[in-house]
Order: sequence, then structure tokens, then C-alpha cells
Amino acid sequence: MSELKSKADRRFQLFWNTFFIVISIVALIPIIRVVSMSLSSKDAILGGKVFLYPVQFTAEAYGRAFHSGSFVSSFIYSVFLMLGSTVVCIIMTVLAAYPLSKRNLKGGAVIMTMFVLTMYLDPGIIPKYLNVKDLKLIDTVWALIIPEALSAYNMIIMCTAFKGLDSSLYEAAKIDGCNEVQTLFKVALPLVYPTLATLALFYAVGRWNRLSDVLYYVNSSKLYTVQMVLKQLIEAVKLTQEEGIQSQLVADNIKSASIVISMTPMVIAYPFIQKYFTKGIMLGAVKG
Repeated sequence: MSELKSKADRRFQLFWNTFFIVISIVALIPIIRVVSMSLSSKDAILGGKVFLYPVQFTAEAYGRAFHSGSFVSSFIYSVFLMLGSTVVCIIMTVLAAYPLSKRNLKGGAVIMTMFVLTMYLDPGIIPKYLNVKDLKLIDTVWALIIPEALSAYNMIIMCTAFKGLDSSLYEAAKIDGCNEVQTLFKVALPLVYPTLATLALFYAVGRWNRLSDVLYYVNSSKLYTVQMVLKQLIEAVKLTQEEGIQSQLVADNIKSASIVISMTPMVIAYPFIQKYFTKGIMLGAVKG
């Protein structure tokens, strides 16, 4: 009986391992195709010859991007903007979630309800723009940080993680003479580190990929993120084609190279955070 069960288990495991390997390969195909198109020639792309490997290899699209006067500076600026924005977002999230995780906080339920309402009642871009304008943040780096400094969804995850900690830990810290700030930094945060890392990844990816706020709030090219510069490169290639100017690039080259360049920082960072990802989400999940 145990031998049959063992064979059934092996077949079950083999089936699902094979299934997920196939799914992973299918998910990788679009990424491989994008990389291939970014490294293929204009004629090969227009002729529809590119699929899973580069045809008539050329790195001209990357050369066009990296030799652009503003690209390198905007890339470095975007990295620092992402890091700074992530730090601000994490600080705001922790400072909101920790007090709201306390069951004896007066008015805590009302405040939490107001946070939840923001997830369903989006005022739209015009009120947001007027708010940013009245605060005199237009054409400043703070316009790209402050409006998105706190996600209610992420705050709820962090709040739930804090609530999952044993109350005896807080009591022990209080007996040892710790105030709330010391308890937060010495007791609570080290125990929810996986959730903290996961939310940091969420915020970093959101900031890196966001383009709309640059379009709305920024006029100075010095504050353009790498996404905005890549958008301009794509439009420039389209313009040269429309004007009939000879070019070895097509929009698909620049689009594909833009996608590869844009996802590179996240691809590099993800393996270091991935080990915390599942644990962090489960730690911050709703517990029954």
C-alpha cells in the first residue's frame, strides 16, 4: 500500500513539476522575443524574421540609448529616485501601520476605514494635479515622491504583520523599559523584516515603472526619469521614419531595447529579495 502511495506521489510530483516548467517556458517566450528584437536589424524586424533569437545581430538600439546625452544621467537619477522614494514610502507605511496595529488605539477603526476608502474612491488626476500645484511641488522631485508616498494596500499588509506578533513580546519590552519607538525598532521591525523587504520591492517596482506623474508634474528635462527619456527616443525614431530619413532603427528596436533596459534593475534586485517574498506575503496575510 505504501509502495503504491509512493508511486502515486511521484507521478503527482512529476506531473506538476512538468506543468510548471512548461508554464515557466511559455512565460519566458515574450521576454526572449523582446530581447531578440532589440538585438536584430531593421530589415529582419520588418521582414518578420525575428522570433526567439536575434537575426542580423546589431546593438545599435542600445548604442542609441546609451549615447543619448540625457540617457545616462536620467538612468542614474532614476535609480536614486527609486531608492529615495522607496525609503520614504517604507517610513510612511511603518509609521501608519504600527499605531493602527494596536488594538487599544482610540479611533483606530475610524482611521483604518478612511485608509480603506481611499482604495475605492479615487478622486482622479485633476484633483491630484491641483493638490500638487497648490503645494508648489510642480517641477520638483517631491512631486514624484510625496503623492505616492503611501499605499493603503501595502499599509494594511504591514499592519496585519504587526498584529500577528505575540502581544507578550510588547509586554516584555514594556517591562524592560522600552518606549513605543524602541519597541518598534528593537522588537517589531526585526520580526516583520520579510514583509518589509516585500513591500520595499513593491514600492521600488512601482516607482521605477511609473511614467504618468512625470508627464503631469514635470516640465524640466533635468527631472525626467529613464522611462520618460526612453519614451522620447521611441517618438524620435517614429518621427524620422515619418519624415523619410534613412535610419537603421525602427520603433520596435527602441521599444524592445527600452523594455530590456527598464526591467534590468528589477531583474538584478529580485533574486536578492525573492527569498523574503513568499514569507513576507504570508506574514502579512489576513489570519483567521
